[in-house]
Parts: sequence; C-alpha cells; structure tokens
Amino acid sequence: MAPNRLVHEKSPYLLQHAHNPVDWYPWGDEAFAAARERDIPVFLSIGYATCHWCHVMEHESFEDADVARLMNDAFINIKVDREERPDIDGIYMTVAQLLTGQGGWPLTILMLPDRRPFFAATYLPKTSRYGRMGMLDLIPRIQEAWGSSREKLQDSAAAIRETLTQHVETVHAPASLDEATLRQGYVELAGLFDRERGGFGRSPKFPTPHLLLFLLRYWQRTGSEAPVAMVAQTLEAMRAGGIYDHVGFGFHRYATDGHWLVPHFEKMLYDQALLTLAYTEGWQATQAPLFERTVREILTYVQRDLTSPDGAFYSAEDADSEGEEGKFYVWSHDELREVIGDDDLETLLGTWGATAAGNWREEATQESTGTNILHWPTGVADRASAAGLAPADLEDRLETARGRLLARREQRVRPLLDDKVLTDWNGLMIAALARAGWVFRSDEWTGAARQAADLLWATMWREGALLHRYRDGEAAIVANLDDYAFLAWGEIELHQATQEPEHLVRALKLTDAMLERFWDGEHGGLFFSPVERDDLIVRMKEIGDDAIPSGSAVAMYNLLRLARLTGRQSYEERAGALADASSRQIATRPSAATFFLVALDFAIGPSQELVIVGEADDPATKALMEVAGESLYPRLVVLQRPPGNGGRLAELAPFVRDFAAVDGRPTAYLCQAFACEQPVTTPDELRTLLSRPGRID
Repeated sequence: MAPNRLVHEKSPYLLQHAHNPVDWYPWGDEAFAAARERDIPVFLSIGYATCHWCHVMEHESFEDADVARLMNDAFINIKVDREERPDIDGIYMTVAQLLTGQGGWPLTILMLPDRRPFFAATYLPKTSRYGRMGMLDLIPRIQEAWGSSREKLQDSAAAIRETLTQHVETVHAPASLDEATLRQGYVELAGLFDRERGGFGRSPKFPTPHLLLFLLRYWQRTGSEAPVAMVAQTLEAMRAGGIYDHVGFGFHRYATDGHWLVPHFEKMLYDQALLTLAYTEGWQATQAPLFERTVREILTYVQRDLTSPDGAFYSAEDADSEGEEGKFYVWSHDELREVIGDDDLETLLGTWGATAAGNWREEATQESTGTNILHWPTGVADRASAAGLAPADLEDRLETARGRLLARREQRVRPLLDDKVLTDWNGLMIAALARAGWVFRSDEWTGAARQAADLLWATMWREGALLHRYRDGEAAIVANLDDYAFLAWGEIELHQATQEPEHLVRALKLTDAMLERFWDGEHGGLFFSPVERDDLIVRMKEIGDDAIPSGSAVAMYNLLRLARLTGRQSYEERAGALADASSRQIATRPSAATFFLVALDFAIGPSQELVIVGEADDPATKALMEVAGESLYPRLVVLQRPPGNGGRLAELAPFVRDFAAVDGRPTAYLCQAFACEQPVTTPDELRTLLSRPGRID
C-alpha cells in the first residue's frame, strides 16, 4: 500500500502507521490548515510504539479499508507519539479524564480545526460491543452532528477549553507544607499498602518507585521501622514476581494481577532507571544482598539491550512479538525441559514456579495458555532447603540454567525496540547509573553515565536550549520541562559521583534555562511546555506524579540541592516559590505527589553539606568520599575541594575557599543547620559524624 505522510517521520510509532490506508498527518500546521480548508473536524490518535492496545486498534481499524474510508472522508487524521510530544498528550489526556473519568492509550480525541477538543475516548473497537461504541458507528454519528448540530460541538469545545484554562490559571492561597504534610503522605500510603503481597492497591500493580524513595526518607527522618519494612517487602515481591524478567533481567511495565505474577510485558527505560534508584537506596537502607544483585542485573539488561553504540539509551521494548503479547518471554514445560535438561529439572522449575500445564492464564477467560512466566513463588533459600541443597549450590544451578534459557530466547523473534533517544528518560538513566556507580563503586556505571551525558550535551543542547528527541541522526522537537529537570538531575548525580565540576556547570546552565523558559511569572510554578511553544491550546502544569515523577517536583529537588552545592540563595527562594505555587494541590493529597514530598523532606532538613579537601586521586580522599555512599543520607550533598585555591569548584561554590586540609591530610568538613562540625580525617570519624544527625525525633 502506498505510504501516507508519516513515512517521512522519525518516530518508530508514527512509522508503524506509515502504510495504513488512513490518510495520516503528523501534528503540525499543515494538518490544521487542511481541516479548516475542508471544514471538517480533526481525529487525533495518540499512542506509542510499545503500546499493546495501540497495536490492537491499528490492526482492527487503521489497517481496515472500510474504517479508513470513513475516517478519510469525515476527518483530518493526526497521529502523535506521546513520547515525542508529551505536552500534547498531557493536555488531551487531561481532557479525557475530565470527560470520561479515565485515561490511557491509545488516546482518541475529536477536535475542531482550532485544536479545541469536543470528544475523548481511549481504545475504540471497529464495531460496537459490550457498551463500547465502535468506529463504524462513531464516525457517521460525528459526521451527522457536524452537519446538523455543530453549535453544540463548538459549545462543548469552548467549555472544555475554559475548564482547562481555569485548571492552570486558578490562583490558590498557599497551603502550609511541613512535617505534617510528610506524615499525611505516609499515612495515606500506609492505608494503600498491600500487607500480604507488597506494593500499593490490589491490581493492577505498578512499581511506582518514587513512592519508595519517599518512604525511605520518612524512615530515615523518623526512625520508624514500618516505612522501610514496606519498601523492603515491595522490592522483594517485585524481584520475585513475573514482573521481573528472570532470564534476561530488567522489569516489565506493571503486573496485571495483584500477585506481581502476570506482567504487561513492555519494558520502559524510565522504569529501569527509577527502579535502579529504588533498589540502590533500598540497599543503602538495609544492606540486603538481593537489592544490590537486582541493581547489577537491571543495569546488565540496560547496557546489553537498551544502549546505543554511541552510549545513549533507547526508549523501550514492546510487549508483543509475532503479534502476541509476551510470546518472547514465556516458556512451555517441554521447551524448558529441552533447554535445561533433566538434571535437577523439577527443582529448578519448581523454584521458578513453572508447571507442566503452565502458570499463565488468559485474563479474560482464565483459560490456561500452556506457558509459564518464570518467577520465585518461594524464596530460593526455602526451595534449596526443601531440595536438600545449599542455597549457593541452587543459585549456581539456576544461573547455569538461566544462561541456557537466555541463549535459546535470543533465537526467537524479538519485540520491537523503540530506538529513539529521549532527553528526559536519558536524564533519569544517567542519574540512576551515576548514583549506583557511586554507591557500589563501579567505574563502569559511572563511565556509562558520563558517556551518555556527554553525548546528550553534544547533540541536544543547542544555543542555550535543549531538544527532546534524537533518532536516525536527527535531533529535534523543542524540549519540555521534564527534559531540563531530569537531565539536570542526572548531571547533579554525576557531579556527586565524580566531583567533576563540568557536571555542576551543566546542571546550573540547565536550571537557569529551565527557569527562563518555563516559570509562570504571574501565578508562580512551572509550565510543562516552554514559552516558545505556540501550537498548544493551553500550557499545562503538572504537579502530581505519574509513572515518572513530576518535572516540577524534580525541579524543586534540583534547586534545593544546587542551592546547597553552590550557596546560591536565589535557587532556595525559587524552590520556596515553586512549593507555594503547588502547595494547595499537594496538601490536598500528599501521596499523589510523592516526589514533591522527597523535595519537601530535603527543604525541611536538616540538610547536610560535606566538603572533602584533598586531591581527587588520593586514596585517602577516595576513602572519605566512599563513606558518603555507604548508607542512606538523603539530605546530604558532597563537594570535593582540591587543595590550594580550590580550582574551578571555588568559582562555582565560593564558600569552599574557607576549608583547608588539616596537617596536609585529606580532610572532611560536615555542616548542618548553618553550622559545621570539627574537621575529621579518617573514614571512621566521618561515619560517626554522618550517623549522629541522620534521624530527627
């Protein structure tokens, strides 16, 4: 079939639709001009390359000649990749939630030629069924309404636009945000916690690692064991469940059941990044070997399957292969026997929860698929005991079998790799690699973070502004708030891990550019889209978290840390103004904005500034630096100052000029609540200082 206009795009998702019979347009002036010229509404379809139900709707409707004929006659049809244009997706997802009470992808929007929406839905089947209108019924109804009742559609569009505008511009008196807000956030999460299976809510189960990051801070702040117990149980349950890929490593998007067994099989870069952070901090809090092992395995997967030849990170892997969700990942009993062999077969398969009948049932019919999702129904130690084996022996046998399964799986047809590079998601992965590299003393991971950051800085930073997407040699699309905030987070973590001043310089440049382009000078707070973006009906603000933390919350966290690292009071003031602008929504339901609570925990303090004076390559300096990563000190920032005049760091953080080495030895100064402890020169002395102010009773 002849291609449509999407054939010239870079997005893998748009290219998937380039040979549909639907006359698709990319988002842009050409499409809306055509709608005005033909005097017809716009059909906007938003999805992404690894979206299962997007594939279903494409196959049922967008590849169907009858549906395409109706669409081409009734609408100007626009396809948007939500990962390329999260600003567009954010606006119209809000519309869908306002109109239908739910959201999801594919997102279906009907709008006037001026971009104002009047209808919203998610997946629509080809024909109506089970109370869900189908495309063959919907399109003629919209055509009829456009011809006979257009004023009603226009009135609806005007009302929706007004609601969106009020949502963004309404000025609320700031609410008080303090330790009571943190406590309320914890109480809400405790009420949602699944005490039997870990995680929050019943089903589906989402990882939401930023909830865990907040709970770890609340544990560190209060000394209560309940928050860290919730985190540990959740991290253990996810690692044991089918949501984790026990053969090739890495996490799937979420579990469709309450037991963490049956995943939605797509793998997203941002999940790997945020879960790496959660398991790293979980290890800092508990020293659990399983958490360190999980970090190592996630990063093995990322570096093997999601890393480009030049060191950037790809976006995702699809859930589907050969037209079936999960086919790449599941195993029949016969295939497991063939690959593993008969030695210890039943012990190994029992450890992985595999059965002859299969452990995976179809969600709708509950009929067995005859295939197995590998997981750990019981702990490895318990299984080893039942089999009369030492745990280490069983671990070795599992690893041998896993290697064989991975080699066999590599012969299968792989799911689609969405190989676009997104600045925001890469920023998250850089932050995760840098933090893990520091904590687990891995130069490899720190080097991978540095390489990715250098590449993004070379390709995506243009004349003082960021771009959002890189693919096939092209950097394009104006960056959004998340791009600036998340990449700055990554650069801050890289600075903490390496103490290379260049990463601090970049973080400052990104933050200044972010404030210039996104700050709402009238009402306060940060818009999601930049000031130069002129193709949106409204500039939204996002305060609550979703699958990833709110860009505004990460920006506040960055501002506070940079204020401590450089002494810039203006950043502290801007963080306070950002908190005020968001406070009413946060105070209403703190658990919906947990990364704001992470930032608030830092703001309330006491924060700690650790200045280590010494040559970077001196083993004694390195030993002091390593102490700071051994345990969880969530309100700590670290600066390593060279002897002498302090070099470049003294220009960025003038206050470090006052610190000097004691008797020529690398020396640590710990400051808290605007006062500094006596300097120390040994790791044990520094551990004692760091442990004293850690909790606030």
